[in-house]
Amino acid sequence: MRDTRESRLLLVLLIAVAFALITVDIRGGEDSPVDGARRAAATVFGPIEDGVSTAVDPIGNAISAVRASGSRHDRLAALEKENAELKASLGSGDRNRSRVRQLDKMLKSAAGGQYGIKGAEVIAIGAAQGFSWTVTIDIGTNDGITRDMTVLNGDGLVGRVTTVGPNTATVLLANDPDFTVGTRMEATDELGFASGQGDRPLRVELLNGKAKVKAGDRLVTFGSQADKPFVPGVPVGVVSRVDPSGGDLTRTIYVKPYVAFTQLDIVGVVVKPPRKDPRDTVLPEKPKPTPRPTVTVTVTPGANQPGDVADGQQEQ
Repeated sequence: MRDTRESRLLLVLLIAVAFALITVDIRGGEDSPVDGARRAAATVFGPIEDGVSTAVDPIGNAISAVRASGSRHDRLAALEKENAELKASLGSGDRNRSRVRQLDKMLKSAAGGQYGIKGAEVIAIGAAQGFSWTVTIDIGTNDGITRDMTVLNGDGLVGRVTTVGPNTATVLLANDPDFTVGTRMEATDELGFASGQGDRPLRVELLNGKAKVKAGDRLVTFGSQADKPFVPGVPVGVVSRVDPSGGDLTRTIYVKPYVAFTQLDIVGVVVKPPRKDPRDTVLPEKPKPTPRPTVTVTVTPGANQPGDVADGQQEQ
């Protein structure tokens, strides 16, 4: 296209239309008027992303073994057997060993929380449907995935499913500014709402403005009605900072999430919620404090002490 006044005017018009659509989409939320177009895009481009991922990652099919774990999510023995088969099929290599560790950790978390999950791989980031913190996974409606399902990994809460195609799905990550999840403090049961802040810690508004909370306290998901979009008990993160209490109705704290959102590979979609709230059982073990060395001073009997009079001397 030649650089003319008309071409420049067309470019400016296209940019204006793009920003207008983005604004309408963000303000519309789940009822966005462009949601239909987003689903259509997932249907068209999802298989392409899935095919590219399969071509460059021939061991990815091994993850399908985890997807059957949702059939009876309370059988720890079955999960351990599947885990062993996956380890054998994935073979060796640094990346493979890393993925085996991820699978092992995720399966143990799912068993501990009694979550029925379907395993998936992250095959794309920053999906074309918008500018949100999102990833695309390689399972969709053909695998029983629907919108508003909880997504986790071996570390904790990853996000929730927002758009589903036949073979792929889009996951809104928990650090996205449009993401909100109900939380519960470990032990004290104080409730709040966590919101994403991109690459910064999650911001949590506790409902009790006088809640006693300190750095190092931990949070899990509170759960939603009918377990959608969130099942209870999924680890969220650790309190890193607490705003001073100013007598407000709520109290603000900042939480470092357990999940590294820029390093996602293997995730699980919860297709069957637990029969009962797992409470804090899925949280990792607290790190043991490092012992501080102690210095013991032993006084030798008969040694002169400060203020003592030496032998052969008299006080003046």
